[in-house]
Amino acid sequence: MKKLINDPRGSVREMLEGMVALHPGLALMDEENVVIDASLPEDPERRSVAVISGGGSGHEPAHAGYVGRGMLTAAVAGDVFTSPSVDAVLAAILACAGPRGALLVVKNYTGDRLNFRLAAELARVRGIPVEVVMVADDVALRDSLPREQSRGVAGTVLVHKIAGAAVARGLPLEEVAALARGAAESVATMGISLGACTVPAVGRPGFELGDDEIEFGLGIHGEKGVRKSAMLPADTIVDSMLESLSQALSVKGCRLGVLVNGLGGTPPMELAIVARRALTRLRELGAEPVLGWCGNFMTALEMPGCSLSLMVLDEAREDLLTSPTEVRIWPGSAEVAAEVKSVTASVLDEPLPGADEAGPPCERLQRAVAAVASAMVASEERLTELDSAAGDGDLGASMVRAAQALRKLPDSAFGAPADCLARAGEALRRAIGGSSGPFYAFALLRASQALPSEGEVAAQDWARALKAAGDAIAEIGGAAPGDRTMLDALVPASQAFEAALAEGLDGSQAFARAVEAAWRGVEASARMHPRFGRAAYLGDRVMGVPDGGAEAVAKWLEAIDRSCGQR
Repeated sequence: MKKLINDPRGSVREMLEGMVALHPGLALMDEENVVIDASLPEDPERRSVAVISGGGSGHEPAHAGYVGRGMLTAAVAGDVFTSPSVDAVLAAILACAGPRGALLVVKNYTGDRLNFRLAAELARVRGIPVEVVMVADDVALRDSLPREQSRGVAGTVLVHKIAGAAVARGLPLEEVAALARGAAESVATMGISLGACTVPAVGRPGFELGDDEIEFGLGIHGEKGVRKSAMLPADTIVDSMLESLSQALSVKGCRLGVLVNGLGGTPPMELAIVARRALTRLRELGAEPVLGWCGNFMTALEMPGCSLSLMVLDEAREDLLTSPTEVRIWPGSAEVAAEVKSVTASVLDEPLPGADEAGPPCERLQRAVAAVASAMVASEERLTELDSAAGDGDLGASMVRAAQALRKLPDSAFGAPADCLARAGEALRRAIGGSSGPFYAFALLRASQALPSEGEVAAQDWARALKAAGDAIAEIGGAAPGDRTMLDALVPASQAFEAALAEGLDGSQAFARAVEAAWRGVEASARMHPRFGRAAYLGDRVMGVPDGGAEAVAKWLEAIDRSCGQR
């Protein structure tokens, strides 16, 4: 188990201390793991209705992250995935509630249900009015259990927001409780997991999933789901989740709030992909999603996966969900775009000088470019492997995109070598992201300028073009031979090409020498200490592995050499 903790038994307290230390608006009780709104009036007579929630830890930012005006007055934290004690809940009520009373928002798990209810009863005995709202929004078990036995999951956060906003408007306990109950009855949630989480005190994952398996219908405590499935595309997973949700909650013709909740280990990219499909599919089902939230709201430690919550909105709920709150982590806006806006990019695309007068396509140029494209596609796995060892692993995919762009060049691009290189550079600039696109685009542009614009192109011209390409990359990137970059193949190739021509070799023989030199450069790069790019962050850990960019250069030079040998 690898976790940034000290003693697992003290993790909850240390976490709360860190949260309160970061936020001057929060306070932590001395004897209990209870976080309280520090702006609470000392005089109980001046206090509004207190909204208190909580449960086991491990669901952060729930629940302590939602303490603040406009949401929770206090949050009670139990051990990881363990209900807090009756005494802790009672302490929170006594610390926060005045004559106007307290509302307890409770997730429908046995421990939470018992401890919060008993604490509420003990508070009533002391003369404090207390209402309890149970949230049972999970729909995964609706086929086998009655609704009142369903679990409380991420939809609870929306109930927090509604109850807290109602209190901020000065409403009495009975009205706040009624609004919270209405919200709890109008929200449904379905979750999926791509893997398990590890409870610190246990030290091992709660269950196992194969690389190609997912769980549908899990809770938020590291437990298994209702059923396993093979891994599916995100859109298919979302459609399945919405099918379960729409069976439990009628959505057609309704205005909806949509909560896409990460379980702790899912990156924002994937959550946004889920949100994209959810909004689209809901509209197809006749619903009108008008409010939306996407992020980590109620997690299960580091579990990869997400849940999807739908809340049917009326005017009051919509108004309360969008009212301001002082809670830092709550999104400032929840309005959903009625449609995806798009803007057409305006790219200056003037014809290249002389392009209109380009002659018929040169077969040798076409053959060389086609050979380069084929070599890049065939090398995807190898280049990905090399780049994964020393970079971010995207080089193989980038070179495939480059190949696709080269294959789409029109016949008019092959009328003259200079024009061909310039057009190829434009295509790669648009096709490849990251650093490879600008490098190749700049190199090809400079190489094209080194060639004569008309007439025959001699071997010496091609040598000047190859050198110009290397000089351009060095200029824009700041690297030099020996720094473990693509220059460690390109520069030796350029030097060998020029030297062979000076010896009197013909163009084909000289270029073959260039290819040999490029491969020697690739081999040498494995012994070089990286100074540029992502490999520089890894230092000596990449020693022994050739540079992927250098090998890509050697492969396309080799492809050109072979194509020139064809007749």
